[in-house]
Amino acid sequence: MDKEEILAKSRAENKNKDVYWYEISKLSGSVTTTVMLVIAGVFFAVQAITGGGLNFGLWALVLSADMANHWFKYIKLRLGGELLAALCYTLLVSVMSGYHIYSLIAAA
Repeated sequence: MDKEEILAKSRAENKNKDVYWYEISKLSGSVTTTVMLVIAGVFFAVQAITGGGLNFGLWALVLSADMANHWFKYIKLRLGGELLAALCYTLLVSVMSGYHIYSLIAAA
């Protein structure tokens, strides 16, 4: 089998999709989530230290990205671990969203 045959077979198997591109995209999603968590942590800490209260809405937004990611993986792959993670993130996002909305209504 020569180089061209191997490439043709690989393209047929991958349906002309670039595997390297998909791996980089997957890794970039992890980096994005980590950066969001760090920035949210800094904002949360500065707001709490300066007397601005606790903004759980910020955390609900940040964690909703992980929640959506785990739900998507569970729907596509049907892995029990992904379902458990999706349910945990959904609970966290729901509680933090509820607390944030309650805080906004109570302050009004």
